[in-house]
Amino acid sequence: MNPLNVRRAFVYDKIINWFPGHMAKGLRLITEKLNAVQVVIEFEPIAQKKDRLIVYNKSDLAHPDTEAAITKAFREHKGQDVVFTSADNDVNVKGIIKYLAKKAKVSGTASEKELTTMVMVVGMPNVGKSSLINSLRRIGVKKGKAAPTGAIPGITRTVAGTIKVLDSPKVYLIDTPGVMIPHIPDPVSAIKVALTGAISDHLSDEEVIADYLLFQLNQAQDYNYVKLYNIQEPTDDIKIFLPQVAKYIGALKKGGEYNLPAAAQFLVKQYRLGKLGRFTLDDIRPEALEEFLTKEAEDTVSRRQQKKADKIEDRRIKRQIQQRKWEEREKAKL
Repeated sequence: MNPLNVRRAFVYDKIINWFPGHMAKGLRLITEKLNAVQVVIEFEPIAQKKDRLIVYNKSDLAHPDTEAAITKAFREHKGQDVVFTSADNDVNVKGIIKYLAKKAKVSGTASEKELTTMVMVVGMPNVGKSSLINSLRRIGVKKGKAAPTGAIPGITRTVAGTIKVLDSPKVYLIDTPGVMIPHIPDPVSAIKVALTGAISDHLSDEEVIADYLLFQLNQAQDYNYVKLYNIQEPTDDIKIFLPQVAKYIGALKKGGEYNLPAAAQFLVKQYRLGKLGRFTLDDIRPEALEEFLTKEAEDTVSRRQQKKADKIEDRRIKRQIQQRKWEEREKAKL
């Protein structure tokens, strides 16, 4: 394939959102329980002023350069430590256990046996929260599975009870349902989220997701898919690519027509299992990460200012209402 013919950008304008009722309820319960929690292990920024440990799970699926780039960027721009794990294989999970034990000892004044630290695990669907909890439990207290897991997002649908992951000092985890932001304004960001499996597949066009995956493979100049699926040459055209994948896996409809949705589902599943290689969908160049973290910090300040302004406006409106009521009572006395 001539590199000049490769798309320079992925054009898509449909917004994909998924915020069912159990997520709204879960987000409310998470907020309510934060007061009882000392540490938040998070995959999303929800910790407020709590001690935070940011975890990037499924690191075995990410590009090998991702961990060093993101770790450096977070440390330099936010003074925030991050941990890259592969919970299914217990990779780097001992480091989290040590971190939680240290936090328990620092925050407690009683003897080590009496210390108890509550930890909440939060993040989007399908990032491996429950898998991480089970890994922490395996390593910390040598016990089996405590949180249900599965490839379908939304397995955990409510805030669960406490799960012990360390005996001395005592550390308990709270599993939470995967929660999305109610609105993803950028369509391509939504496609990325869908490709990683955080949004139910039936809510998005799987052929579009497969097209975005093809776009990413070509951007990375990774043409191993040619050999994997017995394709004659690399292509940037999903209308050429998907029929070849359907042919390779024998996905046919009645009459011999290629089953393109089945081919798209197969392709996306292969990506999620790491069969197509290790990829990071976001830009991890230093300048891109600096821009992202700077904007995130600005957005955080903006949200706080807006929240403060909203509170001031609410108080002003309440005072006006109280003033009108007082005036009406005074008039009624005349």
